[in-house]
Amino acid sequence: MAAQRHLHLGAFMRPTTIHTGAWRYPGAFPDANFNFAHLKRLAQTLEHGRFDAFFMADHLALLNMPMEALKRSHTVTSFDPLTLLPALAAVTERIGLIATASTTFNEPYHIARKFASLDYLSGGRAGWNIVTTSNPDAALNFGLEEHVEHGERYRRGREFFDVVTGLWDSWADDAFLRDQEQGLFFDPARLHVLDHRGEHFKVRGPLNVARPVQGWPVIVQAGASEAGRQLAAETAEVIFAATPTLADGQRFYRDVKGRLAALGRAPEHLKILPGAFVVVGETPEEARAKRAKLDSLVYYESGIAALSIALGLDASGFDPDGPLPEIPPSNASQSGRERAIALARREGLTVRQLAQRLGGYAGLAMVGTPAMIAGQMEEWLHGEACDGFNVMFSHLPGGLEDFVGQVVPELQRRGLFRRDYEGLTLREHLGLPRPANRFFPG
Repeated sequence: MAAQRHLHLGAFMRPTTIHTGAWRYPGAFPDANFNFAHLKRLAQTLEHGRFDAFFMADHLALLNMPMEALKRSHTVTSFDPLTLLPALAAVTERIGLIATASTTFNEPYHIARKFASLDYLSGGRAGWNIVTTSNPDAALNFGLEEHVEHGERYRRGREFFDVVTGLWDSWADDAFLRDQEQGLFFDPARLHVLDHRGEHFKVRGPLNVARPVQGWPVIVQAGASEAGRQLAAETAEVIFAATPTLADGQRFYRDVKGRLAALGRAPEHLKILPGAFVVVGETPEEARAKRAKLDSLVYYESGIAALSIALGLDASGFDPDGPLPEIPPSNASQSGRERAIALARREGLTVRQLAQRLGGYAGLAMVGTPAMIAGQMEEWLHGEACDGFNVMFSHLPGGLEDFVGQVVPELQRRGLFRRDYEGLTLREHLGLPRPANRFFPG
């Protein structure tokens, strides 16, 4: 008999939640994005719920929407992920800590050093979410008049990954002798100088941090375009997917997992976690009322700005009460554009309705009682549409506390989720192997 499959749960924190109206919900922390006391409480609650990881998304541009929409956004200010997560490492013990860092607007040496440091500070709980940054406004903050072309961003990202992981392998695990009597701190024969010379980077190395606790921090990727899927199949150990229906999830799961064999990778070494927006109620009616209240807090200006970002063009001139017009290709996120168009066509939404959905949350939503939500998660897991979920909470702290206090026990009762952590590192939580050192095998 096959072993019981268990869910893996990440928490999507931005560093709080994704819904545009969440900060206005009764009882919500309106300043949570920039209040460490609140974030500490949230991380500790997630750890109490035995979540695999706290995932902090990030953005590198502020002026990416009209001011009428921007002035209503609770994500205009937030901590830098690689400043916040080391602080959270000090007040948690087991939960993984995953940070977003762009391959387009960073240098490999910086990223390798920061994540290696986070892995040590956290005792092996670090993960790197690789993004190529689709937002064209970010380019203006880094000396570029135009954004880097989509395909070029992915080619740079692939080489960036090779350099970073090569730098993490600079030192053999046994390189540091620390022999006080002989005065030998490390063995030079156990040090490798990378001396990378490629299309985008020239990096000598070696890294001035020992090989990370996990060998490499866990590699996370979220791209859903063809280039993004292939990069994920080649490099990722976790994919944060955006699949709004069970059938979509099953297709994505088969596609990406099916690419692994040709790359010599085992399917269980890549975990696919679709984003799931959860709204918990004691009754289905209460849960739906909570969702309706949240969506009512989204202004049209915010929604149309979110739609413009998704489509990669200015949607403010569209007829609000008409159908979504034909949308030309752009240099923005291909997967985000396709999801928005597919949603509008599938449900026959007007521009106004689509804008409100995008201004709130338009992807997979689980709205119901704890039993209903656990049942839906079980269906996705056993239907091979996922290995778990990247959970987004309706509002904070209430939505998170509802999930940890009510849904997690239901998942545990069904034998779908751990009752306690069985390991110390993020790799152990996820059942992922420690990568071999390419320069010092064995």
